Amino acid sequence: MLLLFVAFTLWPMVASWWYSFFDWDGVGPATDWVGFGNFAEVLQSGAFWHAFGNSFLFSLVAIFVEMPLALLVAILLNSQRLRGRNLYRLFLFLPVVTTTAVIGIVFAIMLDPAGGFVNGLLTSVGLVDAPITFLSESYALPTVMAVDVWKGFGITLIYWLAALQTVPDDLYEAAKIDGANGRQTLRHITLPVIAPIGVVILLLTFQKSMNPFDLVQAMTEGGPNHATDVVATYIYRYAFDPYLNAPRYGFACAAGVVFGAITLVMTALQGPLLRRQYLKGSR
Repeated sequence: MLLLFVAFTLWPMVASWWYSFFDWDGVGPATDWVGFGNFAEVLQSGAFWHAFGNSFLFSLVAIFVEMPLALLVAILLNSQRLRGRNLYRLFLFLPVVTTTAVIGIVFAIMLDPAGGFVNGLLTSVGLVDAPITFLSESYALPTVMAVDVWKGFGITLIYWLAALQTVPDDLYEAAKIDGANGRQTLRHITLPVIAPIGVVILLLTFQKSMNPFDLVQAMTEGGPNHATDVVATYIYRYAFDPYLNAPRYGFACAAGVVFGAITLVMTALQGPLLRRQYLKGSR
């Protein structure tokens, strides 16, 4: 395990930092030292900041849409009175274990305006008069975000279900004796008790959603006209795009280092606020 970790995790990280200081095309040894030139070019690139903005939007949607919806569904599925709740959990979790690239390709086919299943259904029931180009420049980004929420919904749901298991039944019984209704129980017992775990779920969701490379690459490849470009597809384009005459591995490494540093800073800035909430909830 140690050898595999060094070969496929540690060494690629160190190598990317080293090669980011070179103008290197991936062939032969890296000899053309450019210092911080690649980093300056990344920071001045409007395309990079556009891709970073899209990546950040994925995180915002995951935090403000996926997390609340998953919590609501988790509360419903946690009810002992709901029949077949394990079956519902299974269906909601299936997209998580399905290969993301396969999901992207299938959705791209389903959303095709020429013969796709979704447009065929919408036109047949009269909801739209003409097929919608879901993966056009105007609609591609929200469409991919919606698929990403559907794909990751199950794992966030499992997190919340695990959090709900930590609420002691004695508290619910005491609230029932005191005459509290469901809304009061949720507000004054369930949410305060699971708040510390919610902090961890927030961090996990943020980190997961900042890198939707496989789904974006499978559905749109960052297009059309870079409308769905995220940082990972931006890096991929400079490092591995077959249409480039000379790949820019050094520049791609610099972009990856910059993105990692920004993500680390954003996570660190959340730390004090989330830690305060954690301590408040744990009391």
